Amino acid sequence: MNAIEEDRCKELRDLSIVNLIVSIVIVIGMLVSYLPQHARIIKRRTSEGISPYFVLLGTTSATSAFANILLLPKSRQDVACCKELETFHCIAGLLGIAQLGVQWICFTFIFVLFLVFFRYGSDDDAEIEELDDHQPRWQTALLVASLTLLHGLAVIVITGVLSAVAKESLPTWANILGVMAALLAAVQYIPQIWTTYHLKHVGSLSIPMMCIQTPGGFVFAASLFARLGWGGWSSWGIFLMTATMQGVLLYLAIYYEIQAHSTDIPKPPSPDNTPLLPSDGHHSEYGTNRG
Repeated sequence: MNAIEEDRCKELRDLSIVNLIVSIVIVIGMLVSYLPQHARIIKRRTSEGISPYFVLLGTTSATSAFANILLLPKSRQDVACCKELETFHCIAGLLGIAQLGVQWICFTFIFVLFLVFFRYGSDDDAEIEELDDHQPRWQTALLVASLTLLHGLAVIVITGVLSAVAKESLPTWANILGVMAALLAAVQYIPQIWTTYHLKHVGSLSIPMMCIQTPGGFVFAASLFARLGWGGWSSWGIFLMTATMQGVLLYLAIYYEIQAHSTDIPKPPSPDNTPLLPSDGHHSEYGTNRG
Protein backbone atom coordinates (compact mmCIF):
# COMPACT_ATOMS: atom_id res chain seq x y z
CA MET A 1 0.00 0.00 0.00
CA ASN A 2 1.49 3.33 -1.06
CA ALA A 3 1.52 6.59 0.91
CA ILE A 4 -1.57 7.97 -0.82
CA GLU A 5 -3.59 4.86 0.03
CA GLU A 6 -2.32 4.95 3.62
CA ASP A 7 -3.43 8.56 3.99
CA ARG A 8 -6.85 7.67 2.57
CA CYS A 9 -7.21 4.75 4.98
CA LYS A 10 -6.31 7.05 7.86
CA GLU A 11 -9.08 9.43 6.76
CA LEU A 12 -11.57 6.57 6.83
CA ARG A 13 -10.44 5.59 10.32
CA ASP A 14 -11.01 9.14 11.54
CA LEU A 15 -14.73 8.73 10.94
CA SER A 16 -16.96 11.81 10.98
CA ILE A 17 -20.19 10.93 12.78
CA VAL A 18 -22.05 13.76 11.06
CA ASN A 19 -21.00 12.61 7.57
CA LEU A 20 -21.85 9.02 8.50
CA ILE A 21 -25.36 9.94 9.66
CA VAL A 22 -25.96 12.08 6.58
CA SER A 23 -24.77 9.29 4.29
CA ILE A 24 -27.03 6.71 5.96
CA VAL A 25 -30.03 9.04 5.78
CA ILE A 26 -29.35 9.64 2.09
CA VAL A 27 -29.17 5.90 1.32
CA ILE A 28 -32.41 5.20 3.18
CA GLY A 29 -34.09 8.32 1.77
CA MET A 30 -33.11 7.42 -1.78
CA LEU A 31 -34.57 3.95 -1.39
CA VAL A 32 -37.79 5.26 0.17
CA SER A 33 -38.16 8.01 -2.44
CA TYR A 34 -38.46 5.51 -5.29
CA LEU A 35 -41.06 3.32 -3.56
CA PRO A 36 -44.03 5.63 -4.40
CA GLN A 37 -43.12 5.46 -8.09
CA HIS A 38 -42.84 1.68 -8.03
CA ALA A 39 -46.12 1.39 -6.12
CA ARG A 40 -48.00 3.80 -8.43
CA ILE A 41 -47.07 1.88 -11.59
CA ILE A 42 -48.00 -1.44 -9.98
CA LYS A 43 -51.25 -0.06 -8.55
CA ARG A 44 -52.37 1.50 -11.86
CA ARG A 45 -51.03 -1.51 -13.78
CA THR A 46 -49.89 0.78 -16.56
CA SER A 47 -46.87 2.91 -17.35
CA GLU A 48 -49.05 5.44 -19.20
CA GLY A 49 -47.81 8.98 -18.72
CA ILE A 50 -44.15 7.95 -18.34
CA SER A 51 -41.98 8.81 -21.32
CA PRO A 52 -39.99 5.85 -22.68
CA TYR A 53 -37.11 8.21 -23.44
CA PHE A 54 -37.16 9.40 -19.82
CA VAL A 55 -36.75 5.76 -18.79
CA LEU A 56 -33.99 5.20 -21.34
CA LEU A 57 -32.01 8.29 -20.37
CA GLY A 58 -32.55 7.75 -16.65
CA THR A 59 -31.43 4.12 -16.67
CA THR A 60 -28.36 4.71 -18.83
CA SER A 61 -27.44 7.78 -16.76
CA ALA A 62 -27.74 5.80 -13.52
CA THR A 63 -25.63 2.99 -15.00
CA SER A 64 -22.93 5.42 -16.09
CA ALA A 65 -22.97 7.21 -12.73
CA PHE A 66 -22.62 3.96 -10.79
CA ALA A 67 -19.76 2.78 -13.00
CA ASN A 68 -18.16 6.22 -12.71
CA ILE A 69 -17.98 6.22 -8.93
CA LEU A 70 -16.79 2.60 -8.86
CA LEU A 71 -13.84 3.51 -11.09
CA LEU A 72 -12.82 6.81 -9.51
CA PRO A 73 -9.34 6.55 -7.91
CA LYS A 74 -10.65 7.61 -4.50
CA SER A 75 -13.39 4.98 -4.58
CA ARG A 76 -10.91 2.26 -5.55
CA GLN A 77 -8.72 3.41 -2.66
CA ASP A 78 -11.73 3.09 -0.33
CA VAL A 79 -12.32 -0.47 -1.50
CA ALA A 80 -8.63 -1.31 -1.07
CA CYS A 81 -8.64 0.13 2.45
CA CYS A 82 -11.28 -2.37 3.53
CA LYS A 83 -8.47 -4.92 3.82
CA GLU A 84 -6.93 -2.78 6.57
CA LEU A 85 -10.05 -1.36 8.23
CA GLU A 86 -12.59 -2.77 10.64
CA THR A 87 -15.93 -3.77 9.14
CA PHE A 88 -17.74 -0.73 10.51
CA HIS A 89 -15.23 1.74 9.08
CA CYS A 90 -15.20 -0.12 5.76
CA ILE A 91 -18.98 0.04 5.41
CA ALA A 92 -18.97 3.71 6.39
CA GLY A 93 -16.31 4.44 3.78
CA LEU A 94 -18.30 2.71 1.04
CA LEU A 95 -21.60 4.49 1.71
CA GLY A 96 -20.92 6.96 -1.10
CA ILE A 97 -20.71 4.05 -3.53
CA ALA A 98 -23.79 2.48 -1.94
CA GLN A 99 -25.79 5.65 -2.56
CA LEU A 100 -25.28 5.45 -6.31
CA GLY A 101 -25.78 1.68 -6.22
CA VAL A 102 -29.19 2.08 -4.62
CA GLN A 103 -30.11 4.77 -7.12
CA TRP A 104 -29.11 2.50 -10.01
CA ILE A 105 -31.10 -0.46 -8.65
CA CYS A 106 -34.23 1.64 -8.02
CA PHE A 107 -34.25 3.28 -11.45
CA THR A 108 -33.54 -0.03 -13.14
CA PHE A 109 -36.65 -1.38 -11.39
CA ILE A 110 -38.65 1.50 -12.89
CA PHE A 111 -37.26 0.41 -16.26
CA VAL A 112 -38.46 -3.15 -15.61
CA LEU A 113 -41.92 -2.01 -14.45
CA PHE A 114 -42.22 0.25 -17.49
CA LEU A 115 -41.69 -2.74 -19.79
CA VAL A 116 -43.89 -5.11 -17.78
CA PHE A 117 -46.88 -2.76 -17.63
CA PHE A 118 -46.47 -1.20 -21.06
CA ARG A 119 -49.60 -1.49 -23.24
CA TYR A 120 -48.34 -3.66 -26.05
CA GLY A 121 -51.88 -4.51 -27.10
CA SER A 122 -55.25 -4.70 -25.42
CA ASP A 123 -58.90 -5.36 -26.04
CA ASP A 124 -59.67 -1.93 -24.61
CA ASP A 125 -59.33 -0.32 -28.03
CA ALA A 126 -61.47 2.66 -27.10
CA GLU A 127 -59.22 3.52 -24.15
CA ILE A 128 -56.10 3.14 -26.28
CA GLU A 129 -57.55 5.36 -28.99
CA GLU A 130 -58.06 8.12 -26.42
CA LEU A 131 -54.34 7.97 -25.59
CA ASP A 132 -53.24 7.31 -29.16
CA ASP A 133 -51.80 10.75 -29.80
CA HIS A 134 -49.33 10.50 -26.94
CA GLN A 135 -49.13 6.77 -26.15
CA PRO A 136 -45.79 5.35 -27.41
CA ARG A 137 -45.84 2.32 -29.68
CA TRP A 138 -44.59 -1.12 -28.66
CA GLN A 139 -41.68 -0.69 -31.07
CA THR A 140 -40.52 2.27 -28.98
CA ALA A 141 -40.60 0.16 -25.81
CA LEU A 142 -38.52 -2.55 -27.44
CA LEU A 143 -36.06 0.05 -28.74
CA VAL A 144 -35.68 1.47 -25.22
CA ALA A 145 -35.09 -2.00 -23.80
CA SER A 146 -32.52 -2.86 -26.46
CA LEU A 147 -30.55 0.38 -26.13
CA THR A 148 -30.53 0.16 -22.33
CA LEU A 149 -29.22 -3.40 -22.35
CA LEU A 150 -26.62 -2.62 -25.03
CA HIS A 151 -25.38 0.37 -23.03
CA GLY A 152 -25.00 -1.70 -19.86
CA LEU A 153 -23.21 -4.45 -21.75
CA ALA A 154 -20.85 -1.94 -23.40
CA VAL A 155 -19.94 -0.40 -20.02
CA ILE A 156 -19.18 -3.83 -18.57
CA VAL A 157 -17.11 -4.97 -21.55
CA ILE A 158 -15.04 -1.77 -21.86
CA THR A 159 -14.42 -1.65 -18.11
CA GLY A 160 -13.34 -5.30 -18.10
CA VAL A 161 -10.96 -4.86 -21.03
CA LEU A 162 -9.34 -1.74 -19.54
CA SER A 163 -9.00 -3.41 -16.13
CA ALA A 164 -7.18 -6.29 -17.77
CA VAL A 165 -4.86 -4.57 -20.23
CA ALA A 166 -4.77 -0.81 -19.47
CA LYS A 167 -5.45 0.00 -15.83
CA GLU A 168 -3.81 3.41 -16.22
CA SER A 169 -6.72 4.34 -18.53
CA LEU A 170 -9.40 3.62 -15.93
CA PRO A 171 -9.46 7.18 -14.49
CA THR A 172 -9.98 8.57 -18.00
CA TRP A 173 -12.75 6.05 -18.65
CA ALA A 174 -14.30 6.97 -15.29
CA ASN A 175 -14.39 10.63 -16.29
CA ILE A 176 -15.90 9.72 -19.67
CA LEU A 177 -18.63 7.79 -17.85
CA GLY A 178 -19.15 10.74 -15.52
CA VAL A 179 -19.51 13.17 -18.41
CA MET A 180 -21.85 10.72 -20.16
CA ALA A 181 -23.96 10.39 -17.02
CA ALA A 182 -24.07 14.16 -16.57
CA LEU A 183 -25.13 14.76 -20.18
CA LEU A 184 -27.79 12.06 -20.03
CA ALA A 185 -29.04 13.42 -16.70
CA ALA A 186 -29.11 16.95 -18.08
CA VAL A 187 -31.57 15.95 -20.82
CA GLN A 188 -33.25 13.10 -18.94
CA TYR A 189 -36.26 15.12 -17.83
CA ILE A 190 -36.81 16.96 -21.13
CA PRO A 191 -38.86 14.15 -22.77
CA GLN A 192 -40.81 13.62 -19.53
CA ILE A 193 -41.53 17.34 -19.21
CA TRP A 194 -42.71 17.33 -22.83
CA THR A 195 -44.92 14.24 -22.23
CA THR A 196 -46.49 15.63 -19.07
CA TYR A 197 -47.06 19.01 -20.71
CA HIS A 198 -48.90 17.47 -23.66
CA LEU A 199 -50.89 14.95 -21.61
CA LYS A 200 -51.89 17.65 -19.11
CA HIS A 201 -51.85 15.04 -16.33
CA VAL A 202 -49.23 12.99 -14.49
CA GLY A 203 -50.45 9.52 -15.44
CA SER A 204 -48.33 6.95 -13.60
CA LEU A 205 -45.69 9.50 -12.66
CA SER A 206 -45.38 9.83 -8.88
CA ILE A 207 -45.54 13.31 -7.35
CA PRO A 208 -44.50 12.07 -3.86
CA MET A 209 -41.34 10.61 -5.40
CA MET A 210 -40.43 13.97 -6.92
CA CYS A 211 -41.30 15.84 -3.71
CA ILE A 212 -38.72 13.73 -1.89
CA GLN A 213 -36.11 13.58 -4.63
CA THR A 214 -36.00 17.21 -5.73
CA PRO A 215 -34.69 18.63 -2.43
CA GLY A 216 -32.92 15.33 -1.77
CA GLY A 217 -31.01 15.68 -5.03
CA PHE A 218 -29.46 18.95 -3.87
CA VAL A 219 -28.55 17.40 -0.49
CA PHE A 220 -27.06 14.35 -2.22
CA ALA A 221 -24.96 16.53 -4.52
CA ALA A 222 -23.65 18.44 -1.50
CA SER A 223 -22.83 15.14 0.25
CA LEU A 224 -20.84 13.86 -2.73
CA PHE A 225 -19.08 17.21 -3.01
CA ALA A 226 -18.05 16.99 0.67
CA ARG A 227 -16.70 13.48 0.10
CA LEU A 228 -15.06 13.86 -3.33
CA GLY A 229 -14.33 17.60 -3.53
CA TRP A 230 -13.96 19.46 -6.82
CA GLY A 231 -12.17 16.42 -8.26
CA GLY A 232 -15.43 14.48 -8.14
CA TRP A 233 -17.35 17.05 -10.20
CA SER A 234 -18.36 14.36 -12.67
CA SER A 235 -20.26 12.59 -9.87
CA TRP A 236 -21.94 15.32 -7.83
CA GLY A 237 -22.62 17.48 -10.91
CA ILE A 238 -25.01 14.80 -12.18
CA PHE A 239 -27.33 15.20 -9.23
CA LEU A 240 -27.16 18.98 -9.23
CA MET A 241 -28.46 19.11 -12.80
CA THR A 242 -30.98 16.33 -12.23
CA ALA A 243 -32.49 18.01 -9.18
CA THR A 244 -32.93 21.26 -11.10
CA MET A 245 -34.71 19.58 -14.03
CA GLN A 246 -36.81 17.48 -11.70
CA GLY A 247 -37.95 20.64 -9.95
CA VAL A 248 -39.36 21.92 -13.25
CA LEU A 249 -41.23 18.62 -13.80
CA LEU A 250 -42.54 18.68 -10.23
CA TYR A 251 -43.96 22.17 -10.78
CA LEU A 252 -45.80 21.00 -13.91
CA ALA A 253 -47.13 17.86 -12.20
CA ILE A 254 -48.48 19.74 -9.19
CA TYR A 255 -50.02 22.41 -11.45
CA TYR A 256 -51.92 19.83 -13.53
CA GLU A 257 -53.04 17.90 -10.43
CA ILE A 258 -54.43 21.06 -8.82
CA GLN A 259 -56.11 21.96 -12.09
CA ALA A 260 -57.65 18.48 -12.38
CA HIS A 261 -58.98 18.53 -8.81
CA SER A 262 -60.43 22.01 -9.21
CA THR A 263 -62.47 20.90 -12.24
CA ASP A 264 -63.68 17.78 -10.41
CA ILE A 265 -65.13 19.72 -7.46
CA PRO A 266 -68.94 19.98 -7.91
CA LYS A 267 -70.21 23.53 -7.90
CA PRO A 268 -72.77 24.44 -5.22
CA PRO A 269 -76.28 25.15 -6.55
CA SER A 270 -76.98 28.75 -7.34
CA PRO A 271 -79.51 30.44 -5.05
CA ASP A 272 -81.35 31.66 -8.13
CA ASN A 273 -81.89 28.08 -9.27
CA THR A 274 -83.15 26.72 -5.93
CA PRO A 275 -86.77 25.51 -6.37
CA LEU A 276 -89.33 27.37 -4.32
CA LEU A 277 -91.85 24.52 -4.39
CA PRO A 278 -91.41 20.92 -3.26
CA SER A 279 -90.34 18.51 -5.98
CA ASP A 280 -93.51 16.38 -5.70
CA GLY A 281 -95.60 19.22 -7.06
CA HIS A 282 -97.79 19.74 -3.90
CA HIS A 283 -98.36 23.32 -2.90
CA SER A 284 -97.65 24.62 0.56
CA GLU A 285 -100.01 26.77 2.55
CA TYR A 286 -98.23 29.74 1.05
CA GLY A 287 -98.75 28.45 -2.50
CA THR A 288 -101.32 29.45 -5.13
CA ASN A 289 -104.20 27.62 -3.33
CA ARG A 290 -104.00 30.02 -0.42
CA GLY A 291 -107.42 31.57 0.45
